[in-house]
Amino acid sequence: MAIADDVPQDGASPAKGGPPAPVRWGLREWAMLLVVCGAFSLDALDNIMVGIATPQIKDEFDMSTSAAQWVVSAYVLGFGGFLLLGGRMSDLLGKRRVFLVGLTVLAAGSLAGGLATDGLMVIISRLVMGIGAALTAPSALSIVVSNFPEGPQRNRAIGIYTACGAVGYSIGVVVGGALTQASWRWTFMLSVPVAIAALIGALLLVPKDQPHNGSKRHYDSAGAVTVTAAMLLLVYGIVQAPSEGWLSAPTLGVFAAAALLLAAFALIEARAPQPLLRLGLLRNKSLVGASLIAAAILGTYMSYQFVGSLYLQSYRGWSPMEMAVAFLPIGLMIFTFAPRAGNWLGRTGLRWPVFGGMLAYAVAFLLFLRVGEGSSYWTMILPSMLLIGIGFPFAFTAANVQATTGVDESEQGLAAGILQTGYQVGAAVVLAVVTVRMGDADPSSEPARALTGYHHGTWVIVAIAAASALAVALAAGAARLRTGTTPPTTPGATTPDGQPAEQATAS
Repeated sequence: MAIADDVPQDGASPAKGGPPAPVRWGLREWAMLLVVCGAFSLDALDNIMVGIATPQIKDEFDMSTSAAQWVVSAYVLGFGGFLLLGGRMSDLLGKRRVFLVGLTVLAAGSLAGGLATDGLMVIISRLVMGIGAALTAPSALSIVVSNFPEGPQRNRAIGIYTACGAVGYSIGVVVGGALTQASWRWTFMLSVPVAIAALIGALLLVPKDQPHNGSKRHYDSAGAVTVTAAMLLLVYGIVQAPSEGWLSAPTLGVFAAAALLLAAFALIEARAPQPLLRLGLLRNKSLVGASLIAAAILGTYMSYQFVGSLYLQSYRGWSPMEMAVAFLPIGLMIFTFAPRAGNWLGRTGLRWPVFGGMLAYAVAFLLFLRVGEGSSYWTMILPSMLLIGIGFPFAFTAANVQATTGVDESEQGLAAGILQTGYQVGAAVVLAVVTVRMGDADPSSEPARALTGYHHGTWVIVAIAAASALAVALAAGAARLRTGTTPPTTPGATTPDGQPAEQATAS
């Protein structure tokens, strides 16, 4: 996995050999960042909150288990299916404009879900919310990248952006549990005023940007249709595979259709005058490596949350609110470390924060394998929560910085879309594999078999986290051998004691 250390840093002092200039922002920069981060947090909250409320939705509308699953899956389908299109639209039409459209779609879908009168309407509203998130997620990251210069300022901004999104994933279980106890409809309705507030804030604070190529731009309609259809089929196949069977005819047929559409998309892009996806961008090893790491980061985290939730609620009999509070330390740790993670990137480069984060993940999941019938939360579960809360912000921030570093301004939205696709597809794939390994044992009738299933699923998560950490460590070692025993320094980077890295190396 190509996670590079040679990230240029700005902020060096004008005085030769002086320390980097401190990063200072005004009220407008902080307010704009808050608006963008609020939208990112909302995407994460929506991904989690409604999942907590799904059993209540199922009961109210007398939905079958397979139908209720689509309350969660429809959001993933819309989000993952439209991400590449949303990212490229932000480049062609303007990041601010697509961000505003995405918030509007998200608010409309949330309102429709809160007012739904049957299960089908809930599922459709979730699909619409996913499409809105597919527009806001890449455009939000592009806005951050475009408005904060590469180096310490951008690293710090992305660290804060990471904190807000990651906390959204973490506190989503708490907020979802609390709102569900009042009514599942509030898990939808909460998003409406938040999206409207972000929309107004973006209108006032996010600078207008010029669409790429002005009036001469050409829309790659054929590419947009084929890649969106391919991504929809791919995510649909992943979501359905655990129930249909990975080698069943329907699953293989869906994957084959997705592969054919992707091949057609590649042919279209090779001939298009202004392609939706410039294929040369996929030769950017840093972007592809960051996207693979992103898949591992969110895939293992979401799978752990799934296994942990089942263990605490189904096996131990905890209430949704008790389970939500049990996961709260992850959010608290992320909120503490993520704003500071960006500052470390200029000192260490990007590989080592990713390695440390994934290693912390692997150890955390290994510790969770100790859980049994009556395990203590404080000694058996809390250590895993704390390690995840430390590892997540460093790996997550580094992956976001790496994916957008060195990418041309005209393709920042697309790069963000590719990265976000890694997150979403990774979450879907890893969770599907973990679900298969767990089996379908019922804790109420077969508690021993259910516990074994939780352990089998956790071993998959451990293996992915450990393999990711090993891959990054090998990449770092290979880079060190290529450049000699002294790792390359980056302009403006400092040693932990504040000394300029270039000066320290020379001495």
